[in-house]
Amino acid sequence: MEQVIIQTARLRLRPWRPEDRAPFQALNADPRVMAFFPSILSAAESDALAERCQGLIEQQGWGFWAVECKATQAFIGLLGLHAQPQALPFSPCVEIGWRLAHDCWGRGYASEGATAALRFGFDRLGLGEIVAFTAVGNLRSRAVMARIGMREDSAAGFGHPSLPAGHPLHRHCLYRISATAPA
Repeated sequence: MEQVIIQTARLRLRPWRPEDRAPFQALNADPRVMAFFPSILSAAESDALAERCQGLIEQQGWGFWAVECKATQAFIGLLGLHAQPQALPFSPCVEIGWRLAHDCWGRGYASEGATAALRFGFDRLGLGEIVAFTAVGNLRSRAVMARIGMREDSAAGFGHPSLPAGHPLHRHCLYRISATAPA
């Protein structure tokens, strides 16, 4: 299967490399980056996630790619599309997601990469809709969702099935964008 590389003005979304493991471990161990996930990840959990991401890319040609800053050629996180296998109230779906190193926040990288990933999903994969979801309190990611043209489906808020009721991250919001949405 051909493995896609997406280029933007400043970013390269590409398959994973062994040298991505250490910076990905650091990113996943950073409490600021993982504030809206149930916990930070151990090195082994981080490596397993990178392997799953790369495995899906090898299988289907796309997924959550490694993100590289073109200027420095440094790995800065993950970003891309994922066919959501969980039984969520709006499944089946393809979600867009990102996780960037804290020192890369506030530079527009998430919006830039996500816009390119949306374009890929609509133009190359022929998707009719792409969704994004996050914990209600994750205002930074919700702002990225809005910047890339996604709209909150306020009627579709849900309790994440992997988290117990009452957990601070249980309540999630859903954002959607269709292939026919104005650019």
